[in-house]
Amino acid sequence: MDERQLKKALENLDIPAADENAKKRAVNLALAEFDETRKKTSQGISFLSRLMGTSTKDTRREKMEMISNKRLIKGGVMTAVGLMLFTAPIVYERTMETVGNNGAGVTAAKLNTVDFNTGGGNNFSSIAPNITRSESGIFGKKEKSGEVSQMYGDAMRKQNIQRQEQAIRQGGNAIPTPLARPDIAAASPPVSAPAESRMFSGEPGIAATMPYPVVSDDIMPVDEYKDIGRDNFADFEENQIKAVSAEPVSTFSIDVDTSSYSFIRRQINAGVLPQKDAVRIEEMINYFDYDYAPPETRDEPFRSTVTVTPSPWKDGSKLLHIGIRGYDIVQAEKPRSNLVFLIDTSGSMNAQDKLPLAIQSFKLLLESLQPDDTIGIVVYAGGAGTVLEPTKVSEKKKILTALDNLSAGGSTAGAEGIRQAYQLAEAGFDKDAVNRVILATDGDFNVGITDPEELKDFVERKRETGVFLSVLGFGEGNYNDLMMQELAQNGNGVAAYVDTLNEARKVMVEEAGSTLFPIAKDVKIQVEFNPATVAEYRLVGYETRHLNREDFNNDAVDAGDIGAGHTVTAIYEITPVGAPRAVDESRYAAQTEEHKADTDFGDEYAFLKIRYKLPGEDTSKLITTPVSSLTKTEMTAILAQETAWAASVASFGQLLKGGKYSGGMTYDDVITMAQQARGDDEFGYRAEFINLVRLAKSAAALRKN
Repeated sequence: MDERQLKKALENLDIPAADENAKKRAVNLALAEFDETRKKTSQGISFLSRLMGTSTKDTRREKMEMISNKRLIKGGVMTAVGLMLFTAPIVYERTMETVGNNGAGVTAAKLNTVDFNTGGGNNFSSIAPNITRSESGIFGKKEKSGEVSQMYGDAMRKQNIQRQEQAIRQGGNAIPTPLARPDIAAASPPVSAPAESRMFSGEPGIAATMPYPVVSDDIMPVDEYKDIGRDNFADFEENQIKAVSAEPVSTFSIDVDTSSYSFIRRQINAGVLPQKDAVRIEEMINYFDYDYAPPETRDEPFRSTVTVTPSPWKDGSKLLHIGIRGYDIVQAEKPRSNLVFLIDTSGSMNAQDKLPLAIQSFKLLLESLQPDDTIGIVVYAGGAGTVLEPTKVSEKKKILTALDNLSAGGSTAGAEGIRQAYQLAEAGFDKDAVNRVILATDGDFNVGITDPEELKDFVERKRETGVFLSVLGFGEGNYNDLMMQELAQNGNGVAAYVDTLNEARKVMVEEAGSTLFPIAKDVKIQVEFNPATVAEYRLVGYETRHLNREDFNNDAVDAGDIGAGHTVTAIYEITPVGAPRAVDESRYAAQTEEHKADTDFGDEYAFLKIRYKLPGEDTSKLITTPVSSLTKTEMTAILAQETAWAASVASFGQLLKGGKYSGGMTYDDVITMAQQARGDDEFGYRAEFINLVRLAKSAAALRKN
């Protein structure tokens, strides 16, 4: 663009009026920057380059394209003044995530324009009165301290230049805003701002932020974060068939997580089968609620229901179903909640199914809380910071404002965010309340502590304070399920994956009681099989919840928790003595036959033991139930339907894992079984499952790039 074109463009602009003082400041600043640039052409950084974060070498080519007649010195003053007048109304349109919130990616307010007039509008002094300024430039002394260079690192400069060149080649005049890159901010320490600068328009707790410079009103939108193939799941082998004579006892921790099912649903709906390690069958089964009998009294927090039915996978084998239902809490008896929302606002959360969906999810939870409950908000990106101090739900507008003003950008200092969230929860700790941190993230930690084992140790220690941790997962492509599972399992919380707003409603509204209010902790199950009646067994799922036999009686060993109204289902496939076996009988087993008949337990398949602790207690209690092979459990129509539904879900999970133990069962067989056991389906979750099975029949084995 030459001088004539620039002049014509400026004449057509509707430039806001500015007072004489503002004009003088702008002209003086432009002249000073021009003089400095002319003196240091070979080694300095121009005013425009400083605004955009690029070096003289990087911007020389752009200047040649924009000023084709090369009259830089002659037209420099006019160009600088024009740019100042042109950009004054919008120079603070974009936010710099690192100032005022330690890089947490918080947008203090969604500004349209910033008017330098003193007579009205959003003037600079009213927006950020405490941000340090000096005559050295718009960004003041902070610019020389290296904080601007933190935001505009070398990698981001290179990426921004490429986007500018692309815009110019396409005939536009826009200079795109920088993309948030999670691999850049780690190179520099987080920026801290005075506490008073975190205030915006009188709203306490909302971080004020420094804006990105923009030199055009034709702004290209910031691209959403997109990644493929970096989803990370724990690697585990499917449970094997065990011979009772060699290993009669099976021990595991209960699991009420549901994230595996939601992730599988997302993959199949996208036309691709999930990777095998993403399939945790127990989480698929426990995604659904079951109509098991509740406890008769609250002396025991839950009641177990055990049934034995024929196996659909192998002739002669049986399925031993263990169902647990916890008592529910009526509204009047629910304790107060002291919650901290820990929200990942890093660049990888810049997608509609990530941060925006997380914000909507928390809004739904807010609707289910009581006015006296408290909410605090901590966010993290390149650093971490408190956005909202603990605030009563009765001040809902303040909480909603804090949520609405979040934006994504930067790297992911998840460990620091977790530390600060626990600190905030502990500051507002109430021994009579539920004290919990709820983390919303894709799990892609890349700054600070990133080792799951180290984070697990930290969370384990923190749960002793009485503050628990639950995890909500979002997005795909770089979803770190391994990290989420480690945090939730060791934080005495649940892990859920939210892929739709409907799933957010299920987790945050329908299951709010079971998510927030634990009725039993460290719940362990141990089943001892009778070698006189059972030859083999196999636990379906729970591979990542395995416990050693001696862990069952050790109260220092952590296990899963049950919330109010939770149901838990576990399934064993057993081979009775005399039925076809998968493992050959031991040569010397006949020597013990005479001793088997001497016992008083000849009619039992197994002996079930459940150990648990009440919330706030450190000593476990024990529930025992013999499982008879002769006396059948009273099978009501409802119970038969529920056990059949659980078996159909388990069948689908086994097929997704390769069908090693599902016999000749097909997807069509699963559909038939599920349709017969669908029963009452108020919210349509079971109908949705049947449709997923249909879609899996034609899904691809690998996603196309």
